[in-house]
Amino acid sequence: MPRPKPETFDKKKIVAENRRARFDYAIEDKYEAGIALTGTEVKSLRFGEGSIAESYAEVDEEEVWLVNANIPEFSHGNRFNHDPKRRRKLLLHEREIAKLHGAVARQGMTLVPLSVYFNSRGRAKVELALAKGRKAHDKRDYEKEKDWKREQGRLMRQHG
Repeated sequence: MPRPKPETFDKKKIVAENRRARFDYAIEDKYEAGIALTGTEVKSLRFGEGSIAESYAEVDEEEVWLVNANIPEFSHGNRFNHDPKRRRKLLLHEREIAKLHGAVARQGMTLVPLSVYFNSRGRAKVELALAKGRKAHDKRDYEKEKDWKREQGRLMRQHG
């Protein structure tokens, strides 16, 4: 029987990726959230500009916000251009927000954005992860395990 594939989202054009997050955090769950953006922010993202390297998400009352994400000003924007580091509202269902709020408040987990992308319908989305921070020794163990899995695959291909 084939192994079930992990849940993936329909990513057509990835704009920004937080590759360091997979190393720094043990990822538990992933969510797809829409972002409330202004026109110049969307245009800037479509040009492939934007960074979520130092960003995080927080639950504030009944809303989820993306904090510290950098979407630079649009080059052809006029006086209505946006602030590059402003807080952006993430669009999730109430039930998902309640689940995230419970995990962050009770279990001490963190909301980390993994990537910003456009889906097949052209909507800007954020892949949000519910994660637990790794300590230094956890990171070393993770690296050892990853290297061993890579070596295992190599051995299986040679002798398989």
